[in-house]
Amino acid sequence: MISLVAVSLSLLPFVASQSNTATGIAAIKAHFTQSHIVPDLFDSFNPIAVLAVNYPGVGDITPGQTLTQAEAGGYPTITVTAANSSVDLGDTFTVAMVDASYVGQDDDAVTRHWLLNGATLGDGTISNSSATAITEYAGPAPPEGDPAHRYVIAVYQQPSSFSAPADFSQANMGVSTFDFENYLEDSKMGALVGATYITVQTGTATTSVAATSSVDSATLSVASGTAGGSSGTGTRTGTGSAASSTQTDNGAMGLSLGKFSVVLGLLGFVMA
Repeated sequence: MISLVAVSLSLLPFVASQSNTATGIAAIKAHFTQSHIVPDLFDSFNPIAVLAVNYPGVGDITPGQTLTQAEAGGYPTITVTAANSSVDLGDTFTVAMVDASYVGQDDDAVTRHWLLNGATLGDGTISNSSATAITEYAGPAPPEGDPAHRYVIAVYQQPSSFSAPADFSQANMGVSTFDFENYLEDSKMGALVGATYITVQTGTATTSVAATSSVDSATLSVASGTAGGSSGTGTRTGTGSAASSTQTDNGAMGLSLGKFSVVLGLLGFVMA
């Protein structure tokens, strides 16, 4: 009887973890829509994992968190948590940070602040120990007077078919503008793993932008927020398949609820 209680209680953290990750996926998708990153940068956005980005002296950021240039100047650490246990994240990744400018700007050319090929994953954390830094991390530097710029940090699966375009095959390129969509297509980049963003502004904005709404996590639909498989590159720079995502969402949610029901059933049996 004691063993049954132990087994039941041991499942509770697993169920809670699955639920938290599903909520995190739903939240970041809502943030990207309501901040107009979709469609300003991504035509669609179906992450298969949640990214936790940690800046020295700041800690883990929340999506869209406002930072100063100094706060965002340090090299960030990225932790990746898969949407569910059926997701295969892969073992080699490309990391990018691009300036999506302010709300309403959707130019094909964006400023590249970080481009890392051949990154790996160790204990859930992105490692650059064997990676090639095409562009070393360079903190945000939005023009003074602009509204807050959205700096998107994205992690992509880097498949064996990946081949860096000739113009982006050498390390230590400086910060410059480039066509992010073309880069992903030309390099045969894999699926989007996950992304998040920060906002940075210098001085007082002299240009007005369209209003955006905040995200209330209590109103999120978890079933529609958990991304599934990692096949396909999708439309523009957002990757993945919406159809397969919905199927996996429902399956993942059903799995979590099923395990929770088992836990409650076992506890009920023991208490009886």
